[in-house]
Formats: sequence, structure tokens, C-alpha cells
Amino acid sequence: MPRRKTSGLTMEEVQSRFDQWRQTRRGKARIPDELWAVAGELAREHGVNRVSRVLRLEFNHLKRMAEAGRQTTSRKFGKAPAFLELINPVANGLREYTIELDGPGGALRIHCKGVTATEVADLSRALWSAAG
Repeated sequence: MPRRKTSGLTMEEVQSRFDQWRQTRRGKARIPDELWAVAGELAREHGVNRVSRVLRLEFNHLKRMAEAGRQTTSRKFGKAPAFLELINPVANGLREYTIELDGPGGALRIHCKGVTATEVADLSRALWSAAG
């Protein structure tokens, strides 16, 4: 049986599907996997407690279905990317300042824009130790 895309269904649509299945089932037939999958998706979106009450489903089984769907979703993306671009935040609105350092080895002037004080301190230490 081909799998249908379950996202985008409302609680009422899923409840209608369950009601229809309950009216047409024979004996104590098990709930079809497709209905459990749809219910699990709703539970991830709206919460297990709410969905189990509305659809009249056993809480713990629904919780397992919701968790199983979450694991499947996380596996869809496979391996970690080989390349990840890191975008430097824009320096708009960040302060601009100049730091002047005088020492036995000479003077050092650093003009900064969008740099944290920690980064400036690390840079000045590195420059001082290289000059001395």
C-alpha cells in the first residue's frame, strides 16, 4: 500500500478518518498503520494528551508513535554536510573604537569596529608578545 503524505491534516479530518474506520471495521481489527502514523504526526504537533483524548486512542501507544515519527524525521537528512558556510554577522550598530597601548617595546594603536573586547585583548597580547 503506498504511503500518503500526512502533513497538513487537521484534527477534525483525522478524527473523521478514525470514526469512519471504527464504523466499518470488523470485530476487533487493529488500527491500520497509516492511521497511527497520522495520529502520531498530530501528537507531535498538538501534544499526545490532547490527541489521545480527541481520537480516543491509548496514550502510551500514541506517544510511541509520535516519538517514532520524530526519529524518522531526524534520519531524513542523513550524514552531516561536508561544507557548512558560516556567515559573519553584520557590524551595523556595533561600536567603533580605538585602543592605544604604550609599553617598553613601543606603542600600539588598534582601531576596532564590531569586535568584542575579548578579541581585542587576545590580539593585543599576541602583538605585544611578538614585538618583545
